[in-house]
Amino acid sequence: MSTASPISWLVTGARGQLGHDLLEVLAGRPDDQVTAVGRAEVDLTDEASVRATVRDWLDRSAGSRPVLLNAAAYTAVDAAETDEATAQVVNGAAPGWLAEEMAGRGRLVHVSTDYVFDGSATEPYRVDAPTAPRSAYGRTKLAGEQAIAAVGADATVVRTAWVYGRHGGNFVRTMTNLEAQRETLSVVDDQVGSPTWSADLAAGLVELGERAGAVPPVLHYTNSGQVSWFGLARAVFEELGAVPERVQPTTTDAFPRPAPRPAYSVLDGSAWGAAGLTPARPWRDALDVAMQQGFRD
Repeated sequence: MSTASPISWLVTGARGQLGHDLLEVLAGRPDDQVTAVGRAEVDLTDEASVRATVRDWLDRSAGSRPVLLNAAAYTAVDAAETDEATAQVVNGAAPGWLAEEMAGRGRLVHVSTDYVFDGSATEPYRVDAPTAPRSAYGRTKLAGEQAIAAVGADATVVRTAWVYGRHGGNFVRTMTNLEAQRETLSVVDDQVGSPTWSADLAAGLVELGERAGAVPPVLHYTNSGQVSWFGLARAVFEELGAVPERVQPTTTDAFPRPAPRPAYSVLDGSAWGAAGLTPARPWRDALDVAMQQGFRD
């Protein structure tokens, strides 16, 4: 059950793909206060800037319950391979600073990733599955999870995967654009995951943030079901009324990248429902609704 008391929200990474959707969800809560910050307002590589931003917001949250939704991250997966130091500060250290500032004051909801796992599983990763990141991005995101856990405050790490939305670059937008530009294209068929519509993820994160009482320290949220990138590309073509056979399967080896991609990124979301939160809809249903809103640049 949700609390009826007013909430003061701080959304970090507010200009990003997920941040945009978080603000849209929160716009439907007129009794709450919403503070949105992006790179222009807070430098996540600057500890003093991060702490000052949170403290100022907390000081202005008197009379409301503070909830911080951290959607900010260093998400350039390949760039992180040669810039791990910066990624470590943004993804690893900054979440710890946020958790320390929020300790005893309010709730932190922090977004993490399937990249904390090695991708070698054959069944969905549970929240307590052993972590073993294979990329710089994954290592730094795991460091952020560990920094939050070390504080031990009212905080939940929410791992997600294969996120796409109407704002920013993502796989679904790329496939939508390529359908109009190429007669055929090849997409890897040996990486499997759960495509996640950022609007659904945003709604889930807000529901978690407003939940009264204790919350689990780690949860998984993706749209349910699984598919390969190839299968997702064909689904996008189907939604566009295009011939899905124009998308041909290929292998990861045919498209080498600096950072290794998990072969299996399916996350077990059962703990989400067990916590009394609204289960995520199937990925294909979410894609159908999302594509009706339009993705073409």
